[in-house]
Amino acid sequence: MTTLSQAQMDSFWENGFLVVEDAVTPELLQAMRDDFANWVEDSKQHTQAYGETLDGRARFDLEPGHNAEKPGLRRINAPVEVSDNYYKASMDSRMTDCIADLIGPNVTFHHAKINSKLPKGSTAVKWHQDFPFTPHSNDDLITALLMIDDVTLENGPLQVVPGSHKGEIHSLWHDGVFTGAIDNDVAQWCEDSSVTCTGKGGSVCFMHTRLLHGSSINKSAHARTLHITVFSAEDAIACSPNPVPSKYQDMVVRGETTGRIRTSDFAMEMPELPEKASFFSQQDNHEDAA
Repeated sequence: MTTLSQAQMDSFWENGFLVVEDAVTPELLQAMRDDFANWVEDSKQHTQAYGETLDGRARFDLEPGHNAEKPGLRRINAPVEVSDNYYKASMDSRMTDCIADLIGPNVTFHHAKINSKLPKGSTAVKWHQDFPFTPHSNDDLITALLMIDDVTLENGPLQVVPGSHKGEIHSLWHDGVFTGAIDNDVAQWCEDSSVTCTGKGGSVCFMHTRLLHGSSINKSAHARTLHITVFSAEDAIACSPNPVPSKYQDMVVRGETTGRIRTSDFAMEMPELPEKASFFSQQDNHEDAA
């Protein structure tokens, strides 16, 4: 028996995204909120990115202007390594069951991160696709964006272009610089064609990694925090290094290991790993290259 209905699965493959409520239990959601609140409190003691992940880069990334009075903790890399609650949400929850319905039965964990927009912050996400950051032998990959907070029209919600996962893979390179963002003309088309994904805390937006998406700044007095997990079909093999490595990468979270590789037909440029804590520093280069 599946967790998702056939209509939900059909909608995902037609549009490239699907919002599902109650992806984790209320108790787990509250525990995740508590963990994040503790991380925000700790960030007040720091003036630059801090902590360390598997590849030596910082775990906690701060937006420009961060200070103790107005904290700007915008990214936590691999929170599954430092929180049992975030691990549970990614590896064994209703969210994970839904992923198995879409790209299973055998599903692999690729990476996880938290993207947060604290009230009145400056963080926005320029238009892009996820697949060019994490190319695999086939494109059965899904980004699951779990809403830790209620996501509204005012606090910088995800914007997507329905059906764009069926189109081309857009370059994230401009004038020889990997900017992590698509061409400005295509981005304008995305703005004109987009729909907004909102939901109450505990909802999840499943997004095909070839779907065009972005988001604006948080203009509200309320935080917008997402726990983001990327999953792949077990027979989709990574073609480039993991941009958010963790000790759990390649862990089979549903089904079993088959030892098989499945390929699909596509062509794209290889990505470039971020040198700093997150891809936000790469997207900062987009204006410089434009």
